[in-house]
Amino acid sequence: MLAIGIVLSVFGLGFFCWLLFTLASYALPFLAGLTAGLAAFHSGAGVIGALIVGFLVGGATLALGQAAFATTRTPLIRAIIGLLYAVPATVAGYQVSVALSGIGMSAGGWQTAFAVVGAVLSGVTAFSRMTLFVPASDGQGTGGAHSPIVWRPHDQRR
Repeated sequence: MLAIGIVLSVFGLGFFCWLLFTLASYALPFLAGLTAGLAAFHSGAGVIGALIVGFLVGGATLALGQAAFATTRTPLIRAIIGLLYAVPATVAGYQVSVALSGIGMSAGGWQTAFAVVGAVLSGVTAFSRMTLFVPASDGQGTGGAHSPIVWRPHDQRR
């Protein structure tokens, strides 16, 4: 029984770490949706109206951020947009890492060290997930579509 508990707790901790890194890039849209939903609720929209407003604002924040990151060509603007998504993910990663490391150790330097490592990894993960929406470049600034060397299916090769 003890071995099963240890194995299940390792899998549970691994699941929470996977969940943290998967959901890290959604920290800013979640925060924007939550804020808009609470503002709508407090202005008299009701529970259903607040949920609808929150989901719409959160989805729009995610879609607009990804579209802006993918379409802009300036690296400075891309870095700013990426940091807008990475900083809330870093804060959320720090808080989750503090909570998870507090399960296994007492408060102190090691708990803070694990929390900082978790925060950095969470922020880097959120930033790298934003870069998934950038089209590949051929090195000449034209994107991958006009490159003379592109992958084609078997039946379309010359």
